[in-house]
Amino acid sequence: MLNERIYRPLAQRLVDPLARLDVNPAHVVLVHTALGVAAAWLIRRGGPWWRSRLTPALLLQVKTVLDNLDGQLARATGQTTETGRYLDTEMDLVVDLALNVAIAGRAGLPLTVLQSLILTTDFLWEREHRAARGEVFREAAAQAGDNPHVLAGLKAVYAAYFLPQERLLGRWFETRLLGVAGDFPTPEQRRAYTPLPITAVAANLGLTTQLAFLGLCLLGNRPQLYTRSLPVQGALLLGVQRWREGQVKRETVSRT
Repeated sequence: MLNERIYRPLAQRLVDPLARLDVNPAHVVLVHTALGVAAAWLIRRGGPWWRSRLTPALLLQVKTVLDNLDGQLARATGQTTETGRYLDTEMDLVVDLALNVAIAGRAGLPLTVLQSLILTTDFLWEREHRAARGEVFREAAAQAGDNPHVLAGLKAVYAAYFLPQERLLGRWFETRLLGVAGDFPTPEQRRAYTPLPITAVAANLGLTTQLAFLGLCLLGNRPQLYTRSLPVQGALLLGVQRWREGQVKRETVSRT
């Protein structure tokens, strides 16, 4: 995956220097959000290629490095918080919305919802993969003491936008599993439903890959290819869903 091969190693090099400077991970989130929004503004503004294409493409790659950095910095310095996790997720949504609207105008709104469903699928499939194997999905926050008003606001946004998507997709994935495995799937069937290759497919459609692809589209002066790719990504995940149902069927047949 791109984040593991390129962006995460780059971010790792910045962890120690920023930790020594006592940089707050939440401030890193706000900085990379500002870079993403600035990139969207430049795309929408238009103008010479170096300003409307090259500069946003570079800004988005810096944004991606910092997006990989904030979590690493928080974990390395024991500063993981509920606020930070909600903030990171919701600020990524702000950037996604700004970019999609900058490229596609009003059509950017439904495209952003589609993109959120793609990213939520990645989240759910990784969670299901780990749960089926008894692994911890997300460690508890290391720090308490969140500002209650800020945290409540972030949770309210998450509950209004992300939680319905998680519930809808989560129920649909479970219904599809029950359809091929019966009312009481075995642990083996759940593992067959959530193999690592399937999780990797969704992970490779994560935000790091999305913004890397957008950068290439900008350099090629074809930003519309990025927004047009979102329905294709959704169709790909539907195909993968059918494939993982087939994995359960094969597991069931092999044990009968």
